[in-house]
Amino acid sequence: MAKRINKRVDRSANKARSSNASKGKYNSSESSSGNSDFKKSGPKPYNKSFKKRITKQAVKSTKAGMRLNQFIAHSGISSRREADDLIKAGLVEVNGKIIIEMGFRVLESDTVKFNNETLNSEMKRYLLLNKPKDFLTLTDDPRKKNVFELIDKACKERIYPVGRLNKQTSGLLLFTNDGELSKKLTNPRKRVKKIFHVTLDKALKSLDMQKIVDGVMVDGYKVDIEAISYIQNSPKKEVGVEIHIGKNSTLKNVFENLGYKIVKLDRVYFAGLTKKDIARGRHRFLSEKEISMLKMI
Repeated sequence: MAKRINKRVDRSANKARSSNASKGKYNSSESSSGNSDFKKSGPKPYNKSFKKRITKQAVKSTKAGMRLNQFIAHSGISSRREADDLIKAGLVEVNGKIIIEMGFRVLESDTVKFNNETLNSEMKRYLLLNKPKDFLTLTDDPRKKNVFELIDKACKERIYPVGRLNKQTSGLLLFTNDGELSKKLTNPRKRVKKIFHVTLDKALKSLDMQKIVDGVMVDGYKVDIEAISYIQNSPKKEVGVEIHIGKNSTLKNVFENLGYKIVKLDRVYFAGLTKKDIARGRHRFLSEKEISMLKMI
């Protein structure tokens, strides 16, 4: 019995010693800090060698080729995010094999197909120019100024105007290498909205304005004008005209039939695009949102 008691005493003594040791260690840390409250440890010493390993420069992939989703986006089929969905669905082939791997890269020599249609990797460009007058849309006469002089260094891809503006007409002119979109925007059935700021040689009578609204006969055909109104805070010889079908020359014929001459013609709106923040003779590329909007027409 005495032996059992001694063992228990020894165990209790050992526990007390270990407990006191831990308390002593804790109390010493408190006394060194001068405060019994818990505190976050201070900042660690600055390591200069770590800074050398950090770089803010973008890390370029050492793998050859272009990511497959980027290739699809450049072809004009979809955005990169939508391209990922097409790849996951198994709708994209590279050299005859269905690819579902994210991050897959393709080379220029590879053949990429979507729904059995071969895709062109040339990046689609969409540029909006605020055309000055006295510039031709065509390049038939190299001696005369043309719009390509204004966008010559804008991009490496060859882009073409969507429709035309004659020499005396200024305003919005869209350029692209997206043939499908160009056809859509120039198709009369799409009834693409266009607004012109028209300056006449004299004030437009309200009676003649009503005639334009009702429809004016030009060469045996009735020309439908969607809307017409005077420009706010301007002389009545300045009007805004909205058309969905017809060329800018159509407006010239309409006003001439009523005894007016167009002095200035400026296209201020085309398919949802405006001249905001584009000075005369300058250009900008469309945003992804604007491109998507055009493709929904």
